[in-house]
Amino acid sequence: MPVIELQDAGVAVAAPDGERTILAPTSLTLTEHRVGLIGGNGSGKSTLARLLNGLVTPSCGRVLVDGLDVARAGARVRRRVAFSFTDPAAQLVMPTCVEDVELSLRRQVRDPRERRRRALEVLDRHGLGAHADVSVHALSGGQKQLLALAGVLATEPAVLVADEPTTLLDLANTRRVGDLLLGLPQQLVLVTHDLDLARRCDRVLVVADGAVTYDGPAAAAVDHYLATAGA
Repeated sequence: MPVIELQDAGVAVAAPDGERTILAPTSLTLTEHRVGLIGGNGSGKSTLARLLNGLVTPSCGRVLVDGLDVARAGARVRRRVAFSFTDPAAQLVMPTCVEDVELSLRRQVRDPRERRRRALEVLDRHGLGAHADVSVHALSGGQKQLLALAGVLATEPAVLVADEPTTLLDLANTRRVGDLLLGLPQQLVLVTHDLDLARRCDRVLVVADGAVTYDGPAAAAVDHYLATAGA
């Protein structure tokens, strides 16, 4: 598995009354296959996740992926660390499903015919082969999330960071997307409010008030969160 390191990495932003801390300086080494991040809205968990591929730059400290500094080698890191957003509309930018996956492959596969072939393979792999020429706007919510994931996974990243990927889905699609994510060979960093999904991870971090307040095996971390969430 890849090695992700946070070395006293924190995020602060300017505020009228001075700096506001979004994430306190945090030191972690993540090597597990499936890492969950849980916490309340505004806790800082999404900020922590976005540090991992440079969507957010640390105000202090460093973030390393297999020794690559995210702030200095952002492009190289993003080839290794893919990011999936809560709302797939943030990622689906082309008219049809196959064109959207082709867009993801444009740098890796130069030949248009080979790129189309690879994109169709990716869609088949994710159960979307019959929708290749369908407008992305005609898909159901679950299909849109699967397509967004197919696009980021098409480039075969080493790590997938998924930020609340099931929040907008019904129960059936939550299970489908959850099973896909937790069955990936890639290292997965999963930000989620779904505690059943979190329990299926190898390690879970609980984030509250901009700090990691618990770090341990999934079941113990979820139990800790449930015991302290109302405190």
